[in-house]
Amino acid sequence: MRMVVAIPTLGRSEQLALLLAHLERQTRPPDEVVVSAPDATHVDIPPVARFRVVPVFGRKGLTAQRNTALEHAGGRFDVITFLDDDFVPADDYLERVEAGFAEHPDFAVIMGHAVMDGARNAGVDWQEARAALAEAKSSAPAVPEIADHVGAYGCNMSIRAACIGGLRFDERLVLYGWQEDIDFTSQLRARGRVVGISSIVGVHLGLKAGRVSGVRFGYSQVVNPVYLIRKGTVPASFALPLMARNVAANIVRSLRPEPYVDRRGRLRGNLLAMAHVVTGRIEPEYILRI
Repeated sequence: MRMVVAIPTLGRSEQLALLLAHLERQTRPPDEVVVSAPDATHVDIPPVARFRVVPVFGRKGLTAQRNTALEHAGGRFDVITFLDDDFVPADDYLERVEAGFAEHPDFAVIMGHAVMDGARNAGVDWQEARAALAEAKSSAPAVPEIADHVGAYGCNMSIRAACIGGLRFDERLVLYGWQEDIDFTSQLRARGRVVGISSIVGVHLGLKAGRVSGVRFGYSQVVNPVYLIRKGTVPASFALPLMARNVAANIVRSLRPEPYVDRRGRLRGNLLAMAHVVTGRIEPEYILRI
């Protein structure tokens, strides 16, 4: 089984270099790593011996960069693993992914478990990540839990290449591409199961550099789920509660915002998006004009 790791990156060349060096620890190294960026200024590739690293350049934006990586991979690989540039996988991550696909031919997508997720707080540093991974290894259950999902969390998701065909990420979900991962992988449920496996673990550092503005992100929190419901790729039973939770959090926490989240900007974006949705204007790409 040939495996490629695809890493979209933007403005995090130092973090990218750390991740590539860390991937040398994999018990099952990737056959290739594709780094997808707008241009060479975003890429710092350290010397690595166990796999080939190929930088590819194209349009800016998460969905566009994922598609650039897919086009490069072509039909040369059996499994494509997407990692965020701030996701730190356990050393046996790819070995377990490969085993999961080999043992379960009905799996289309495998998502790992983030034992720490810095996207939910101020962020996690590498020392904390390593400690969390060591703890997860020592306390791992003998029998992993396998759970079906509507879609996969894009910071770490592996896809059986034969299931992809001509499917691509929706480039109307521009910049950070909020919910682009769910949109893409939920469509693969027609071709196989989308599962999370508890024994495949890593840490999402949740770095704040390279993120979009609070207003833009808040706009996407409302418009993108509505767009995907209308598109028919994400069920309303998933998208509407997600949207409601995010808007409610922005309302409540805008009174005393966390120092690492622009809650008031997000709330302004939420309100603008709601006004647009009410008038029938559902354009994810509108954030390019904010």
